[in-house]
Amino acid sequence: MKKISFLLSILVGTSSLLVNAQTKPTWNEIFARINKEVQENSNAYTSLKIASETIGHRLTGSANGKKAEQYAYDLLKSYGFTQLRFQPFEVESWSRGSLEVTIGNDVNHLQTIKSVSLAHSPVKVDLTLEVVDMGNGVEEDYATNPGKVKDKIALVYLGVLPGSKPGTPSLHRSEKTAIATKYGAKGIIVINTPPNGVLLTGTASVTGKLIPIPAVCVGKEDGLLLKEQLTKGKLFSHIKMTNFSGLIKARNVVATIKGKTLPNEKIVIGGHLDSWDLATGAIDNGIGSFSVLDMARTFKKLNLQPARTIEFVMFMGEEEGLLGSRAYVEDAVKNKTIDQIRYMMNYDMSNDIKGYSTSAEDSRELFTSIGAIAHSIDTSFSNLFRVGAGLHSDHQPFMLQGVPTGGGAGGGLPKNAGPCYHADCDVFSLVEENGMKNTVRFGSMLLYGVADANEIKSKHFTDAETKAFLIKNNLKEPLQIAGEWRWKD
Repeated sequence: MKKISFLLSILVGTSSLLVNAQTKPTWNEIFARINKEVQENSNAYTSLKIASETIGHRLTGSANGKKAEQYAYDLLKSYGFTQLRFQPFEVESWSRGSLEVTIGNDVNHLQTIKSVSLAHSPVKVDLTLEVVDMGNGVEEDYATNPGKVKDKIALVYLGVLPGSKPGTPSLHRSEKTAIATKYGAKGIIVINTPPNGVLLTGTASVTGKLIPIPAVCVGKEDGLLLKEQLTKGKLFSHIKMTNFSGLIKARNVVATIKGKTLPNEKIVIGGHLDSWDLATGAIDNGIGSFSVLDMARTFKKLNLQPARTIEFVMFMGEEEGLLGSRAYVEDAVKNKTIDQIRYMMNYDMSNDIKGYSTSAEDSRELFTSIGAIAHSIDTSFSNLFRVGAGLHSDHQPFMLQGVPTGGGAGGGLPKNAGPCYHADCDVFSLVEENGMKNTVRFGSMLLYGVADANEIKSKHFTDAETKAFLIKNNLKEPLQIAGEWRWKD
């Protein structure tokens, strides 16, 4: 699930912040060592290449997914980790089977259209129904004519259509599917936004469980043509699909460095190891998860032990509903260790970072102080500072428990990889080694600084503070759609 831009830019820090009470004199030397080690010996690019070539996709619950879990575990073990474990969890999972989608103005003469199933569609579908254009697929598109889509197939645009009313929300595909279902749709066709017929997969479920209607994606050009045809007359579609769904076992991989002086305070840093199955998931989220693995390697190689405990976590099941991070947080709540987590840092499609992001405004001084040292080492790091919040990645379960979240900011995806998001072109040839190195070295500096700081001003939000924070960041509506808004207004 993903991937709304995590944070909004509000400040660019400068090296003038280098002298700051938040920093320690030792950090300059330690950050310089981190920089040298990563520049000379980073294994992020190589290990991702090997995984892409020998494992392939990393779909949760699949044989490949299990291979990826073991690969990450063995890699961390080879780096010298002894506090290393699998965190198993059992969840409902989904995998695609067959799909045929045909469309036309005559139910007896329908033409095949290139398409791909969205995850958590039903296990068996065979239906023929009228298609209706529901615009952006947001609540307003349905409320003006609530019965328009009942017992029909909704056609919706994935993002926000050009020329839409200012302020139109850009909802996740799962949220658009939930709204269509609410108004009685029996199926949904989602139009992808990149050009050249790129198809997107990903979950259409806000809960990580099966949805009651089939959801498919078509390419931009085909989808816009359907919209045009609907202005001239009726269209019908036959959707026939089979899928698999059932309980599966998966494992997060957790490696720990115990804190030197504050071992009961914990910094969690992670990225999701799993990917969709149309390609090898090199960008989503190979560049993020394998960068975190190399941060772990760097800490062990340099024998770094900051004040607080660090847990490096490879989450599985992110793509199918944040399953691994939810399991991690649920265990922490159950074991009453959630309050020990002082920060969660998430690296999801992070590349060539130029600054730091956080959900906590009161981390500004600490983060920009760390960034000022990084800038003094390499001026390509601009010390951008971003604050805000979004959904649909592994930080979300932590954030909903009031835990401050953050990570890298700035940079950009390599080789114009954005159109390949969740698509069959998300392959290793898109990866750039230097971008991964930059994420590793500057991300490691942030991690060490936060884990070693004399004080972390950002505290856990209370329940009331969490509610106010989510409302401020316009997250109430999507959380309500997902059934995760726990407050009664």
